[in-house]
Amino acid sequence: MTDDPRSAAAPGPRGDNRPRATPVRRGSLNIVVRTGTMAPVTRLSLDVVARRAGLHSALVRRFVALGLVDATRDTAGRLWFEPTAPATLARIQRLRAGLPLNYASLGLVMDLLDRISELEAALRRSNAGSRSDESWI
Repeated sequence: MTDDPRSAAAPGPRGDNRPRATPVRRGSLNIVVRTGTMAPVTRLSLDVVARRAGLHSALVRRFVALGLVDATRDTAGRLWFEPTAPATLARIQRLRAGLPLNYASLGLVMDLLDRISELEAALRRSNAGSRSDESWI
């Protein structure tokens, strides 16, 4: 047996046999401060995009083959994506769940929705200087 007081269950302040809390001696904390700027993420790997979108990587590859998601290949043949790719994949999944269309026809729907957004933004910009709310007066 050892004579270490921490190993023996000595009576606590209330007379019970619960072990007392002993202070734990911790080592010094080493902090490393790195200087410099953090570069923004310019591209994401296939695994990162698939994990963020909650999809299997084979399905993401299929979306690339169908032209639904833009990707580039490096010299080793690995796929690299823009940081907006997970949001695009989520949009594809929402459209697929909401519309009875296959993935190939979703490309057309997405192109049309993007074009509508561009036209609405152009209309808002052209009406920004005029008071369109008073045009009916």
